[in-house]
Amino acid sequence: MNELLHAHQTGAKIRNTQKEDIPKIIDLQKESMPYLARYGNIWKEEELTSHLKIFPEGQFVAVEPDGTVVGSASTLIVALKPEYAEHTWIKITDNGMFTNHNKEGDSLYGADISTHPKYRHEGIGSMLYEARKYVTMNQNLKRMIGGGRLFNYCDYSHEMTPLEYAHKVIERELRDPVLSFELHNNFKFIKILPNYLDDTRSLNYASFIEWMNPLSV
Repeated sequence: MNELLHAHQTGAKIRNTQKEDIPKIIDLQKESMPYLARYGNIWKEEELTSHLKIFPEGQFVAVEPDGTVVGSASTLIVALKPEYAEHTWIKITDNGMFTNHNKEGDSLYGADISTHPKYRHEGIGSMLYEARKYVTMNQNLKRMIGGGRLFNYCDYSHEMTPLEYAHKVIERELRDPVLSFELHNNFKFIKILPNYLDDTRSLNYASFIEWMNPLSV
């Protein structure tokens, strides 16, 4: 699946990540996730290299016609037992290296998705999710799951719990740039994951999200 997958109205296309994209992805992450980059919580060259070696068909970039990488997505296959087991980002990604990628697993795990700030609200993130859904179906996996940072929870933590915040986002009483986007892409909120990722915005809380493969028996 190395061919371009989707054309975007501005000309951006989705394709599988290649080795020469790695420095561009790192630069992209510095721009797209400054809060995490400040503490070094973005991809490193050795991690992205490991992803390509282990599961190349699960790694994607969004590329402009001039070669500029404006989005990226990284995935691996896992098997959670029980299926909604609590976990951290470090554990589920084997410290970011994906060396725990399980070919016999039943779930595609979305370890990261990034879009350049200048290209947000133009459909690139949704295109990257569509590429992931394609992999989920093509690999005959049961579902796609992930942990989404509760990005704006820091602004509401003094008045509600993470679960209360998530439900207000689900009911559209509040908007969260991460959870609202995931819900828009047909993910279902399952539960709160505490201590998911060292992050000042979410206060380390994430939402366990799930998209079921409609082709899975």
